[in-house]
Amino acid sequence: MTNRRNFLSAAAALSAGASGLIAADQGINIIGPKPGYSPQVGTLVSMLTWMQRAPLQAARGLKQADLDVLFDSHANTIGALLLHLAATETYYQMNTFDGMEWGSWPKAVSDKWDAAMNLGKPGRDTIKGHDLDYYVKTLQDTREKSLAEFRKRDDAWLLSVDKTWP
Repeated sequence: MTNRRNFLSAAAALSAGASGLIAADQGINIIGPKPGYSPQVGTLVSMLTWMQRAPLQAARGLKQADLDVLFDSHANTIGALLLHLAATETYYQMNTFDGMEWGSWPKAVSDKWDAAMNLGKPGRDTIKGHDLDYYVKTLQDTREKSLAEFRKRDDAWLLSVDKTWP
């Protein structure tokens, strides 16, 4: 007997299975050390890689109009949420890798990323008109910088306590 609960469970299982097959081809479902990184840093990299795949899989095939949809006057678009991920990673890069105090970014960086970081009205007003390739490339470029920085670091760095936090 088919009901809403059975249908949703079957659909979720089918979707998860299909996305797992796509991801498994690239070894994305293997969480653990990765070549080119110390063991713990590589494990973190594998988790970050797996997590970035989720929103990109969900956005696959969306057109610009889909990415710019606002469901209501307080919502954020899918495009803005994708750009928010890149903005967050960019700010964490400056804080973590460059040792910059949170919020002390140069004005040019704030001008580029604050609308995506903070979202809300500034995000709704400015983040639109881009196709999916724009968001994917922005996320990939941002992640490449993180990966390059992680390659320079070891497990001692990752596991050390940041004494600047209160």
